[in-house]
Amino acid sequence: MKLTFVKTTLLALLVATGLSACGKHEEAPAASAAVKEYVVGTGATYAPFEYENEHKELVGFDIDVMKAVAAKEGIQVKFVNTPFDGIFTALAQGDRDIIISGLTITEKRKQTVDFSDPYFEAGQVIVVPNDSKILKITDLKPLKVGVLQGSTGDDMMQKLAGDNNENIKRFESSPLALKELETGGVSAVIADKGAVAHYLSNNQVKGLRMVTDDNFPKEYFGIAVQKGNAALLGKINQGLAAIKADGSYDKLHAQYFDAAK
Repeated sequence: MKLTFVKTTLLALLVATGLSACGKHEEAPAASAAVKEYVVGTGATYAPFEYENEHKELVGFDIDVMKAVAAKEGIQVKFVNTPFDGIFTALAQGDRDIIISGLTITEKRKQTVDFSDPYFEAGQVIVVPNDSKILKITDLKPLKVGVLQGSTGDDMMQKLAGDNNENIKRFESSPLALKELETGGVSAVIADKGAVAHYLSNNQVKGLRMVTDDNFPKEYFGIAVQKGNAALLGKINQGLAAIKADGSYDKLHAQYFDAAK
């Protein structure tokens, strides 16, 4: 009886062990690692490129371009409102993976970040009252001029009037600078043509006009990543090429800028 009991017990243990091993073998494989989410910095005070709608959602041409690029490349992006004057620092410190915020590609900026291929042809304009006699940028040297802090307009005025000239009035957004012009706080504003055209057409502004100067260089916007991040930059450039090739970029451009012409 004892021998029979031992044999029976051993057999039961072997069967149980075998079933347990089979159960382990048939378990579903571990879930694959989550797809990386890239944090995109954008300064939401620059309509129509990036701004907050009535629901405090980040919207605009740059936002839609970046979303379209991400969709083409199968990557996830999360947009974070980032003050423009600190946007390059946020990228350098790793708080942002990508920045897109109406960023003009310049040689100075290329020393610290890597830019994508250009995605928008931009240009600066001078905004003045209708009765102003200003015809070109050199006319602005003795005057109070509003600029977006850290912008190429800011750089232009520093070169013209000096880095610490107190007549250069810096603002956190182009609309704030234009409001100051409307109330007579500055004599002129230098800003991107696309942002100015949008502001003038959407705020029923009267008494202001744009002045172009042939001495203003052509400017192009790019998407920036940390210096040396070739893999991410390659994805962005591939995505840009794809949305330009399939016509979706042209549709976005028309949506945001045709009405402002």
